[in-house]
Amino acid sequence: MPNTAHSALFTTLFDDAALFPPGNAPMDSAVRAHEALLGREDTVELVGPFVCRSARIPELVGALAGLTPPPDGFFLSLVARGGRDELLAALAAADAPPLVVGAVELANPDTAAAVAALDELLPKEAAGFVELPWRSLEAGLDALAASTSPDGLRAKFRTGGTDASAFPTEAQLAGAIAGAVRRGLAFKCTAGLHHAVRRADPETGFEHHGFLNVILATAAALDDPSDTAAVAAALAERDPQAVAERIRALDGPRAAAVRGRFTSFGTCSIDEPVCDLVDLGLLALAME
Repeated sequence: MPNTAHSALFTTLFDDAALFPPGNAPMDSAVRAHEALLGREDTVELVGPFVCRSARIPELVGALAGLTPPPDGFFLSLVARGGRDELLAALAAADAPPLVVGAVELANPDTAAAVAALDELLPKEAAGFVELPWRSLEAGLDALAASTSPDGLRAKFRTGGTDASAFPTEAQLAGAIAGAVRRGLAFKCTAGLHHAVRRADPETGFEHHGFLNVILATAAALDDPSDTAAVAAALAERDPQAVAERIRALDGPRAAAVRGRFTSFGTCSIDEPVCDLVDLGLLALAME
C-alpha cells in the first residue's frame, strides 16, 4: 500500500498515457495493463484516467468489449483538437458505455476558442483542460481565468516530446506554474516527466523535468508566486536525496494545497515513475 505519510501527494497523480509516445502501446495491451493496475491494491490509488485521442475511441470501445468481465466503468481523459465542432464530435464518440469521461483535454492554437467550446460543452462531472502554447502562455492563462465553467478550467503544460525543442526551460515552466498559481488555476503536465527528479537522458541528452521537482516548484509558487526564481530553483534541483527530503517535509495540508494546483501528469509508463518513488523511499509498494 502507498506510504500513508505521503499518499496524498501521489493519489491519482499518474494519468495513463500508454498509447502516446514514446511508449506507443497497442490498444489491447494498454487497456489490459490499465485494468491490471486498477486491480492491484498497491497501485489502484495512484492511477488516474486512461488518456485517449478522440480518433481512437472506437478502437478503445472494441478493446473494452474484449475484456472478461467487462468493466462497469472505464474512466477516460479525452484528448481532442480543434474547436466546438471537433469537441462535440469527440464527446459523441465517447458517449459509449462503459466509458466515463472524467476529463477533456483540448488542444487548439486559439485558446479563447478552446475555452469557449469547453464552457459550452464540457460534461458536468468532467475536468476541462486546455493545452496552452508556450508562445502565448500569459494570454492563455488569462483566457482560462475568464472561463465561465462552474468549476473553472485547467491548464495543460507540455513538458517534453521527441525533440529537444519540446522541453520548456526551467524559466519557462517556472513562469507557467507561477502564472497558474497566481490566477488560482490548476494544471496538469504532459510528456517528458518520465522520472521523479530532473535529469539528462543518457541516450538523447534531452533535459527532462522531474515530477517531484514540479511538486516542489508548485509549493514554492504557493509560497510566493512572484518569486519565479525560487520556483525555477526547485525545478533545477538534481540531487535525488535533497528532493526526497523536501518532499517528506510537505505535511498533509501542504500536500493537499500542492495537488489542488498540480493535479496530475500523463505518462506512457506508470511503473517507471512509481519505481522512482519506491527507490527514494517515498512509497512502500512492490512493483511487479
